[in-house]
Amino acid sequence: MYKIKNRGNEMALVDTVLQREKRGPVEWVTLNRPESLNAMNPDLVTALRRYFEGKYEDHETRIIVLKANGGNFCAGLDLKQQPPIERSVEERLAGQMNIRDIYKAMRRCPQPIVSLVQGAACGGGFSLALASDIRILGESARMNAAYITIGLTGGDMGSSYFLPRLVGTSLASELLLTGRFIEAAEALHHRLCSRVVPDDQLETAADDLIEAMLANSALGLRLTKDALNFAVDAPSMDAAMAMEDRQQILATYSGDIAERRKRFEK
Repeated sequence: MYKIKNRGNEMALVDTVLQREKRGPVEWVTLNRPESLNAMNPDLVTALRRYFEGKYEDHETRIIVLKANGGNFCAGLDLKQQPPIERSVEERLAGQMNIRDIYKAMRRCPQPIVSLVQGAACGGGFSLALASDIRILGESARMNAAYITIGLTGGDMGSSYFLPRLVGTSLASELLLTGRFIEAAEALHHRLCSRVVPDDQLETAADDLIEAMLANSALGLRLTKDALNFAVDAPSMDAAMAMEDRQQILATYSGDIAERRKRFEK
């Protein structure tokens, strides 16, 4: 089991809508608007974007766990706290891009992100799960691309990019065109998540994965996420393998590689 160090120095962050807790090299980030199903209001949007953008230069945090307080992960955008509809095209686009940048920052931050999803994960909340590297669902989890159900398109916040790559074009088309919910058992069947556990076990469900990742080198974790991000859109096998070649040679300069090799020589 990975160790939780410096428990007395746990950090509660940023502001009330987003909390952060350091457990050694693992950072647990919690959406904290349970009274609104953790829907994203302007404060939460800003806090999420700034948090993930701030991880680019963080070499102490090796893994991020994203979860939520209450019975629901995130109901998407909080429509009750949005700017008036009477805005220019430029203003609307700027607002859209501000939210969009959360998901771009999640993919660009070098730390693997494990999301723990219970209850509703709708719209932008669904995309928070999709933009994570590993998804673990509670039995109550139900997710949908809610955008199309409120008169918009099904493609929003990266859903048209992430979903086909995770479940294939056919199921992605069905989910985006209908806005229907996919529940935990079906998500597991289609490999949209790694595992499904009772809701009250979500907190510990990722322990073995975290332990296994922490057993690897910090540089190895970062370069592997980078490789996956590149390879999913690589123009060819040769391009992906050329990047892998360079990363492997870079990794040979990692400080602990000599010690790790000795373990396999015994």
